Amino acid sequence: MKKSERLFLILMLTAALQIAFMAHAFAYVDPSVTTYTIQAIVGVVVAVGAVAAVWWRKAKKKVSDKLGIDENAKKTQEADVEEDDDDE
Repeated sequence: MKKSERLFLILMLTAALQIAFMAHAFAYVDPSVTTYTIQAIVGVVVAVGAVAAVWWRKAKKKVSDKLGIDENAKKTQEADVEEDDDDE
């Protein structure tokens, strides 16, 4: 058995024993704790979404480069705007 497999097995066994012999906690949950928990969950969701978006753009660009697809091929570019100062 590899060292990493043995470590994983020990960690899983430890977690299972902790869950099996868990003591009940009779405690009051303050509303501010609930608010903090919601903020933490939303922060994690936003961070994961940002990482996924960056990863998706990088993966899409790599695939486009490998397939030779130009993402700007069908886009048109507007002409530069020139100001006319002949109001004098």
